[in-house]
Amino acid sequence: MKQITGHTRLTGLLGSPVAHSISPMMHNEAFEQTGLDYVYLAFDVGTDKLETAVEGLRTLNVRGFNLTMPDKNLMCTLCDRLSPAAEISGAVNTVVNDDGVLTGYTTDGIGYMQAARDAGHDLIGKKMTLMGAGGAATAILVQAALDGLSEISVFSIHDEFFPRAEKIVGQLNERTDCKVRLFDFDDESILRREIADSMILTNGTSVGMAPDTDRSIIRDPSMFHKDLVVSDVIYNPRETLLLKTAREAGCRTFNGLYMLMYQGAEAFRLWTGTDMPIPIIKEKYFS
Repeated sequence: MKQITGHTRLTGLLGSPVAHSISPMMHNEAFEQTGLDYVYLAFDVGTDKLETAVEGLRTLNVRGFNLTMPDKNLMCTLCDRLSPAAEISGAVNTVVNDDGVLTGYTTDGIGYMQAARDAGHDLIGKKMTLMGAGGAATAILVQAALDGLSEISVFSIHDEFFPRAEKIVGQLNERTDCKVRLFDFDDESILRREIADSMILTNGTSVGMAPDTDRSIIRDPSMFHKDLVVSDVIYNPRETLLLKTAREAGCRTFNGLYMLMYQGAEAFRLWTGTDMPIPIIKEKYFS
């Protein structure tokens, strides 16, 4: 049982809902394993109370906190400083508090890139086809471009995210050497063409997530080729219909489970300067 003292530093999670989150278990286990005098708690805070909550956390000098839906975009406007990825994507999922100065980061894309490396795939200098332009997809897009992918083709429906995606694509083409293009998801001939010379296809949408497990973002499995890696940000189910049909077509696949773990590991490092004990966390919560 952890002994809370007058020196214990507070970290936590803001969002709504948050009771289902695995983050408190993961971080508190990591603090215990590393002997760090920190604790991590979850707070149900929506956008209507976020500014008040953040000012309270600043005043209390908490070390830092995570944000989940629906707070990530609003948090961007409440930080004093932003990392390049957070600035471009317009979203923050991790805040570090240095004596009242709040710096916002987005670690989701870092989590994805590390999950890809963990699965044995070096994406640097390669081409990705990315499905979606919402929060998860944007985090992947921005980090992948900053990290040095050569080309990213983004496919999105014309929804509320499309204008934001156009702006982000423009910024990435200006600020990185990655060639980023945005396409309408409805054009299957263009989608087939872009997948054909991609190293990796990534689903950054919720299509195929439980309970709608009979759906796939790629309706025609003939678009897969044997040299293609197929990944999905979804981890419930562990193998989506997309990953199942890709695997049956001879593709290597990985899901979003380790992206979740590694985004947390990056937040842990930013707060503490210490690496999360990944083997222990992986075995206990992600196996």
